[in-house]
Order: sequence, then structure tokens, then C-alpha cells
Amino acid sequence: MFDPVIVKMLAEGFLETLYMTFVSSAVAYLLGLPLGIVLVVTDKGGIRPIPWLNWFLGVVINLLRSVPFLILLITVIPITRFITGTTLGSTATIVPLVIAAAPFIARLVESSLKEVDKGVIEAAQSMGASPLQIVFKVMLPEARPSLIVGSAIAVTTILSYSAMTGFVGGGGLGDIAIRYGYYRYQTGIMLITVVLLVIIVQVLQELGMKLAKISDKRN
Repeated sequence: MFDPVIVKMLAEGFLETLYMTFVSSAVAYLLGLPLGIVLVVTDKGGIRPIPWLNWFLGVVINLLRSVPFLILLITVIPITRFITGTTLGSTATIVPLVIAAAPFIARLVESSLKEVDKGVIEAAQSMGASPLQIVFKVMLPEARPSLIVGSAIAVTTILSYSAMTGFVGGGGLGDIAIRYGYYRYQTGIMLITVVLLVIIVQVLQELGMKLAKISDKRN
């Protein structure tokens, strides 16, 4: 169980899992955050209503979110191979993780921004603020605690997705759990990977909650 080779393998899997999770989260937020903002701004009650664009984005996001991750993982293999040159390993896994997570993040951002008091937005409009100023100086700052909580949820969801990529050789703790726990019946190694994943989730959740509490101006 605690053979140096196994310990090294678990350590590498742990680092690969963190790498996949955080890089995928960062890239997914680069896509999902703007999408969420556009969904709110172009809504019929938004500061710049564009019904057709809001409808189109909503349909695309809902379609991507409705596909189970394992099916999506297999479906986007040609895209993964085109971008990374391979379908194996932690770097290749980032592509399907981003495709799966970006729509989810867009909905989280949309939900957070819609919690902002409309009176604050109307006050900014009455003072002549432009849509960009309202978004970046009013909506995002006001929604910061909710956005941080949403980011903690998104990162832990991406972490769970990364574990599933082990079925196609995606690397990380999920790959170790499947190769040793499922195929070789070495339940001890599988239990260790589960414990490590639980620890990562708990740390991320606690960190997210504390940051949200610190950023909440109402406290």
C-alpha cells in the first residue's frame, strides 16, 4: 500500500488532478463569465435587451448542459485531438472539461447577477452610467459574494468531472482509482484516491465560503 512507487503515483495523480481542475476552471471562466453577463444584459428585463441573442445563447447553453459528461467526453474526442494532438493525459482532459463547465458557469453567473437589487442598477442608470459601467462597477461588485460561492461550486463540479475522465485515460486520481480499484480490485488504493478527492473538495468549499464572507459588505 505504501510502497514508494505507489506513493509517487498517488502524488503525481494528486498534482495532475489539481492541474486539470484549476486550469480548466480558469479557461471555463474566461468563456462562462462573459456568457453569463451577456445572458443577463440581453434579457428582456436587462439593461440592453436583445431577445434573439438571449434566446440563441440560452438554447446553446442548455443543449451543452443537457449532455451527460461521459457522453460529451467521447463526442468531443476529435476536437480534443485537433487542439492538443492527443486524447490521453491531463492536458487533453482540459478540453472536454472546459466545454462541459463553461455553460454551467454561465448559468451560475447569470443567477448571481440576477440577485443584484434592481434599485441599485436603476440608480446607476439615472446617473447616466453606460451599460459597461453598470456591469463592471455595479453588478459584478454587488454580486461578488454570490459569484465566489458559485466559483467554489463550479470548481468542485469540475473536479468531479476530472475524476470521470479516468475512463478514457485522462490521468489524475480518477484514472488511478479506475485502473487499480476497478480493473485490479485493489480497493485500498481506490479508497486513498477517494479520501484525497474528498479532502480537495472540502478545502475548496471552505476557502470559497470564507472568501465570500470576507467580500460580503453586509457583514
